[in-house]
Amino acid sequence: MSGLPEEKSLDECQEPLFTFGVIADIQYADKDDGYNYVKTRIRYYRSSLSLLQDAAQDWASEPAQPAFILQLGDIIDGFNAPLKTSETSLAKVLAEFEKLKIPVHHIWGNHEFYNFSRKNLMESQLNSAHLGEAEVTPAEGASDPESFYAYHFSPFPKFRLLLIDSYDLSVIGRDPTSHKYGKSLKVLKQKNKNADLNSPAGLEDPRFVSFNGGVSNDQLNWINSVLQTADKNEETVMVAGHLPIYPPSTDPICLTWNFLEVLALLQSHPSVVAYFSGHDHDGGYSQDTCGIHHITFNGLIETPPSSQAFATMEIYEDRMELQGRGLIPNRTLIYRTRQYTNM
Repeated sequence: MSGLPEEKSLDECQEPLFTFGVIADIQYADKDDGYNYVKTRIRYYRSSLSLLQDAAQDWASEPAQPAFILQLGDIIDGFNAPLKTSETSLAKVLAEFEKLKIPVHHIWGNHEFYNFSRKNLMESQLNSAHLGEAEVTPAEGASDPESFYAYHFSPFPKFRLLLIDSYDLSVIGRDPTSHKYGKSLKVLKQKNKNADLNSPAGLEDPRFVSFNGGVSNDQLNWINSVLQTADKNEETVMVAGHLPIYPPSTDPICLTWNFLEVLALLQSHPSVVAYFSGHDHDGGYSQDTCGIHHITFNGLIETPPSSQAFATMEIYEDRMELQGRGLIPNRTLIYRTRQYTNM
């Protein structure tokens, strides 16, 4: 032996700038196991709470505690509504997050709207917009029936997370008297001729079902303005929404109604490096033609009690390192080559 110290790789010497936890589709309910909509997959309603408890313990034991948790929507299951347990089930789940004593950023999925009205959500603990930069947060207009729930924040200099509202256009959650409800129903009925608008049977575009939704023009314009500023400041931006927006990263039934518009918008901004989503419980990953990483996180609700489905994302200057648990694989995600022209 030479007695000389072993050389360490760059990865071994470099610490992440910050980390955060990610979890999707907990869908807790105090009921026996059941099946998904098409009766092909088991859903572990009670076990999802135990898996969340294990995830929280894991995050708490990490050498560097995550700066925040990103909860990608469907925090409790829609079965809570007929069981009249929406409030109690939500309280149980939120209590597990509260044990971490770190911020939790909540996205809204379809199951949020099965349990609560949009107005109720705006006034609930699931409205985490106060953790963002309030001067540009549309969710501040909670009294406006046409408002959308989206915000952004910077957890570290030159980095930004942007949370978007995948159900801005939707027939769930929206007041039936609102303009956006009427517009959403019209779009849905044009594309889906089934008596049950939740059914994709025979559809050329199976994403046009009532458990999905879309992003309105006013939200697209708002997203564009946020990203223009991020480009100008040469920031690195990660975007998150409940619904996926890139077909190779998901089952086509899970896509945002107007995913092409959302995708084109994000691709037009060099600051955007990743898009995170849930909804598709099988998970998925693909890098698009512009270099944006699209990560669809596995749903906790369909994760067997003997496994897991959550992750910690480590953020570096040049890449993200996804440290997955259970069904979620580890990934090294290099940022796209970016040229900022808006200086």
